[in-house]
Amino acid sequence: MNASDMTLPHQACLADTHELVNIGSELADYDMYRQDAALVEAVHREGAAWADGALGAFGRLTGSADYLELGTLANRHPPELDTHDRFGRRVDLVRFHPAYHQLMRSAIEHGLHSAPWTDPKPGAHVARAAHFYLQSQAEAGHGCPITMTFASVPALRTTPALAEAWVPKITARHYDPRNVPDAHKQGLTIGMAMTEKQGGSDVRANTTRAFPVDAATGPGAAYELVGHKFFVSAPMCDAFLALAQAPGGLSCFLLPRWRPDGSKNPLQVLRLKRKMGNVSNASSETELRGALAWMVGEEGRGVRTIIEMVAMTRFDCMIGSSAGQRMAVSLALHHCQQRSAFGRVLNQQALMQNVLADLVLEHEGSLALTMRLARALDHRNDPHEDALVRLVTAVGKYWICKRTPQHAYEAMECIGGSGVMEDGPFPRLYREAPVNAIWEGSGNIQCLDVLRAMQKTPAVVEVFFAELAKARGGNALLDKAVAGLKSEFTDLSDMEYRARHVLDRMALAIQAALLVQHAPAMVADAFCASRLDGTSDRQYGTLPRGVDCPGIIARATPSA
Repeated sequence: MNASDMTLPHQACLADTHELVNIGSELADYDMYRQDAALVEAVHREGAAWADGALGAFGRLTGSADYLELGTLANRHPPELDTHDRFGRRVDLVRFHPAYHQLMRSAIEHGLHSAPWTDPKPGAHVARAAHFYLQSQAEAGHGCPITMTFASVPALRTTPALAEAWVPKITARHYDPRNVPDAHKQGLTIGMAMTEKQGGSDVRANTTRAFPVDAATGPGAAYELVGHKFFVSAPMCDAFLALAQAPGGLSCFLLPRWRPDGSKNPLQVLRLKRKMGNVSNASSETELRGALAWMVGEEGRGVRTIIEMVAMTRFDCMIGSSAGQRMAVSLALHHCQQRSAFGRVLNQQALMQNVLADLVLEHEGSLALTMRLARALDHRNDPHEDALVRLVTAVGKYWICKRTPQHAYEAMECIGGSGVMEDGPFPRLYREAPVNAIWEGSGNIQCLDVLRAMQKTPAVVEVFFAELAKARGGNALLDKAVAGLKSEFTDLSDMEYRARHVLDRMALAIQAALLVQHAPAMVADAFCASRLDGTSDRQYGTLPRGVDCPGIIARATPSA
């Protein structure tokens, strides 16, 4: 500063202090589908090429600035509960921001809750999974009622009379959020009322009781439920699948919010849960005070009845976590191609390239496994595919959902200090990341489910290794890993103790096998080299030498 500078008018000192340079921009107004090469390839590979046009249009919608803003608003204004109206009548009304309703309406109008049931053609589950994956990147919380509505159909079909009455409206592409009896609606949503505080994941410990209304009992018969549900997902739904103790044992029930006569069913919402993630979605604590419900499936076989529903909700957890990984790495890649530090663009710096490429590899493995299982769901009549669903859904849900929180954090670190600010997307992504790992069965529950499947149906293990064998000879590290994994099954004496270790290896092996078969060599080879070295506690950014980091990064980087 020289003397003349000191003589400038005072007003000049109030001018802009600096020019805005070297700053990022929002990732918005981009084609979320076309710019995700791994997704496009999977859709075509797994049998849903016919949906390419619709997915392109949907990807432009979900990647638009206006659509992404809906997700922001839905989380900025969480749901609120009115237990009574101003006259003192019990209403149990959950209020949402209009942005939430817009997301729900869009999801339902695009068939994310029903398409494979209403149009069950080859690739239907693949196309639906791809749509759900794109939608979840815009906002994850409203996916809870969407997936439960979707997953309710297989359970309800165990009782034809109930299915005939309810499934047409459940699968209709009509969103109606009004708190009115189902008879007054064209479209319905379904929630779940399983968890009780004394049992948690151990639903056989449930104490909610079911009393027959009249002499008729069994599937389709009316009961009244009395008990306390500690976690009811999406209490604004029109009905819920609930578990309760009938005279013949733990049974499944369809529990409506309103009775057929138009009166309020006495399921009373005590409070909405205050969650660290999944903020846009309502979860509640609810008491059942003689609430009318109809039995779904056989008396005393409630867990068996609900098992198909759980398979679907767990699969959607895989989709949601894969979507979270894609959004996190997309944001990191977008930022790092714009931002410079120490004289170079971030994505041109070797250490950052190592981190970014590693994050991409994680997502590629997650998406490949998710979409492979989507194809299996399209072919449940094939014994191999059905066994794959039975076993690998639990493996995938365990691994992908558990990897996502660390993935979100590492992507956030790529942004730097601004990544943790609440006016950006990463805090929401980070808080959302553990949700799918915990509900629909936490990590230990998935491990125990795998062991149960192996014990009850040993053939599922043969199917798993047959799936791995499709990649035999494609990568030496994979062949070695498969041989080592086989040795884990020679002694089952302490398998429960080793379950997490075994599932880690199973998940990595099948992801690697899929990538070796289908992904570009630079992706498959890097995945195998970095993940099949016998360690599972590695940090992101520790890829070995020889990896084509620039190529992997370029393949995954979106442009806006």
